[in-house]
Amino acid sequence: MSTGLVELLPGVFVHPTAVVDQPVTIGRGTRIWHFCHVMSGASIGEDSSFGQGCFVAGGAIVGRRLKAQNNVSLYDGVVLEDDVFLGPSMVFTNVNNPRSAVPRRAEYAATRVRSGATLGANATVLPGLTIAEHAFVAAGAAVTHDVPAYALVAGVPARLIGWMSRHGERLHFGPDGVAQCPATGERYVRDPDGVRLL
Repeated sequence: MSTGLVELLPGVFVHPTAVVDQPVTIGRGTRIWHFCHVMSGASIGEDSSFGQGCFVAGGAIVGRRLKAQNNVSLYDGVVLEDDVFLGPSMVFTNVNNPRSAVPRRAEYAATRVRSGATLGANATVLPGLTIAEHAFVAAGAAVTHDVPAYALVAGVPARLIGWMSRHGERLHFGPDGVAQCPATGERYVRDPDGVRLL
């Protein structure tokens, strides 16, 4: 259990029902709630939050200000940059073809979620993919390919259905290929590689 953890990790809140193995790196201001398990070797940045029942493997790397809702597991090879949001029960996988009787630990593929991305509730991400900056994966989507920056993807398998601003607002492009975030006024432009902030 987490007995004595407050002294070991100053500025970190760990609920009494959570288990944090040592050694770990956890940044100040991080909150780890009911029934979570953080394994030794994990690296978690400042001001992150893990809802009830989360798991963080020793080979997972988490940036600052992560918000992981209930029942999310971060396996070896998952790298989350700053300001990532993970909806309840979303799933990272680490091999494409798991079999109980066939060991595949040597085949684990790294998955990277870049800064500001959102992955909705019950979304599934196949291994070895990159979710780019400020991408938005809809609830229940099954991500089978890399997702470009600012993309909005949905469905099984996930397909591009639009674009989102950094603020999380749907973007609507005019004939000039420019869109404005309705919340912030930031302007975005479409180009051959996708969308970028002006």
